[in-house]
Amino acid sequence: MAVQLEHPVEELESVTIRFAGDSGDGMQLAGTQFTNSSAILGNDIATFPDFPAEIRAPAGTLAGVSGFQVHFSSRDIHTPGDSLNTLVAMNPAALKTNLKDLQSGGILILNTDAFTTSDLHKAGYKTNPLEDG
Repeated sequence: MAVQLEHPVEELESVTIRFAGDSGDGMQLAGTQFTNSSAILGNDIATFPDFPAEIRAPAGTLAGVSGFQVHFSSRDIHTPGDSLNTLVAMNPAALKTNLKDLQSGGILILNTDAFTTSDLHKAGYKTNPLEDG
């Protein structure tokens, strides 16, 4: 079920977005594609790929989360960004490990199909955070 909310258009000087999911789910590819598209539009870019230290940790676990962060702006930037304007989380483990970096009022995009009882337990959630706030 897609939820679409009406918000006023905001112009930001720079934006930091992180794609996060299981290692092997294509987060590096998604981040690279987003980076390339942003560069074609003439933006300045700094990226930070984040690979887990473990060799292919079990899917859905906190240790297996991979990410790719992109900071882009129409002006010069020099870091991959400190806090996130947008988080794209593909499963509960990605949400749990990255939510702390999302700015208050930031945009959260989730793959809600991955919020199954099994994946919630693997990520250490006792209840579904989408249902209990």
